[in-house]
Amino acid sequence: MKRFLTTICVLSLVLAFFWLGSDFATAVTSGGSDVADVVPEWTPEGKKAAAHLTTLPPKDEMALIPAGPFLMGSNRQVDRNSYPAEYPQRTVYLDAYEIDKYEVTTVQYLKYVLANNLPPLVDWKWGGVFQETMAAHPVMHVSWFEGDAYCKWAGKRLPTSAEWEKAARGTDGRIYPWGNEPAGLSRANFGRTGLSGPVRDRPERLLLYPPIVSVDKYENAVSAYGVFNMAGNVAEWTADWYDPSYYRYGPDRNPKGPDHGSHKAFRGGGWVDSTPSVRPAQRNGADPKTRMNWLGFRCARDVSTPSPGEPAKVKQPPQ
Repeated sequence: MKRFLTTICVLSLVLAFFWLGSDFATAVTSGGSDVADVVPEWTPEGKKAAAHLTTLPPKDEMALIPAGPFLMGSNRQVDRNSYPAEYPQRTVYLDAYEIDKYEVTTVQYLKYVLANNLPPLVDWKWGGVFQETMAAHPVMHVSWFEGDAYCKWAGKRLPTSAEWEKAARGTDGRIYPWGNEPAGLSRANFGRTGLSGPVRDRPERLLLYPPIVSVDKYENAVSAYGVFNMAGNVAEWTADWYDPSYYRYGPDRNPKGPDHGSHKAFRGGGWVDSTPSVRPAQRNGADPKTRMNWLGFRCARDVSTPSPGEPAKVKQPPQ
């Protein structure tokens, strides 16, 4: 088994280096995970072609999550697939906030990359240059630090783990965004291994570009607040440090996770995960430097507490 896995890793890097060579100048560095060792660079032609696609619809709408309590965590008597990290279930109060209706897309992240003169992501090479067919897909191969930097650049921030969970589950402790009915392929993108997306005729592309779907797919599976794809497609970074026992001692008002740690929390599961792993209550963590093809993010931002009868207003982030 070890020999097989080693062979797959080596093959992945070799194929990545070979296929990336024609349109991006590439370098290979040590460290990282998945294909994070492959570091592409723009060619003038590739950068110019990508810039033409930044006028595509950004899908940057946000959903308002009103202030109030919600049931956070899981009850083993209700959800038999729950894990100890989700216990105990308890009522938590959150101030009002907004969260992206959709996972951050590749074209949104492309605008950030070009505006800050950053290198392209490794999966943007397939087919020669950044392809329009991937523009509405969630961005992936992004570390926690890169997701955090993007949200700040966009005038937002990463959501706390509690904010993410409330936006996904509503206030009633439902198991999935749509209710307690089990996840299926008509509601979520998970449990996938086949080819899809750009460059269908090149099997080796699966090493870099997996079977993800557009961020606005599954209108029948949005959360109570109209938020899309909070089960499957890509898992999503949150702001918190990860501690599997945090629910036992975290505050009951606006919890922000542990003060420190070695891993950052991510939620929601991805295209490769099983039914238990795409439940919004499920919690896990990864090294914040991790870049994987099943891991992306969405952003949030604070809003002011309105007076009775007035709408909430967005708080401007500090300069």
